Amino acid sequence: MKKILLSLITIFTLSQVKAQTSIFNDLLQKHVSETGIVDYKSFKEDEKTLDTYLDYLRKTSPEKTWSENKQKAFWINAYNAYTIKLILKNYPLKSIMDVKEKGKTAWKIPFAKVGGKIYTLDKIEHEILREKLFDPRIHVGVNCASISCPKLGNVAFTEENVNETLEKLMKEFINDSSRNKIAAKKIQISSIFDWFKDDFTKNGTVINYLNSYLETPINESTKITYLKYNWSLNDK
Repeated sequence: MKKILLSLITIFTLSQVKAQTSIFNDLLQKHVSETGIVDYKSFKEDEKTLDTYLDYLRKTSPEKTWSENKQKAFWINAYNAYTIKLILKNYPLKSIMDVKEKGKTAWKIPFAKVGGKIYTLDKIEHEILREKLFDPRIHVGVNCASISCPKLGNVAFTEENVNETLEKLMKEFINDSSRNKIAAKKIQISSIFDWFKDDFTKNGTVINYLNSYLETPINESTKITYLKYNWSLNDK
């Protein structure tokens, strides 16, 4: 009887996760373009629906039995949903850099409620995703609501799609000439590869990492410089 009860609870939890993730997915499909541009004005009209998803996050903590992919998908979605909520709360604005509360930047504000605990965006990104669920592709999963950021995908992450979606986003990001300028003798790449260099060089150099996604690989001796980051809002 105890095993049956545990099985029923597990089935209910899994169906709830899928149902709630579907709500966030529908919002992304409706308000985010294929190129990652967000229509925050229309998103604002659906803020109550977003709040429904955030309410689910407030009550839910990843279980120890969850796979790494499921945990990764959950936390990336949480990061992106709360980033969008922060923008909507302060909309209209020109940049996420304009968001300040009690002298704290957007990433330092303790406002993201997950499983009964309160997190900052930094804590979710650096202490959970980068530290406990390490994957360099995290950097194209989480979105900073800015033009120079890797684009915000218009699908929610799930246990089933997280690996494929991160791979797709990383390939698109590296080959996006507006975010990385690749030439034979000189490359100008996103500052993300500078700020988080350690993440991209676990198994080689930055160029090794780029070459694993580039349509035309570059020489190891190619000179690298980093592009200035554009923090303007990724607004329609």
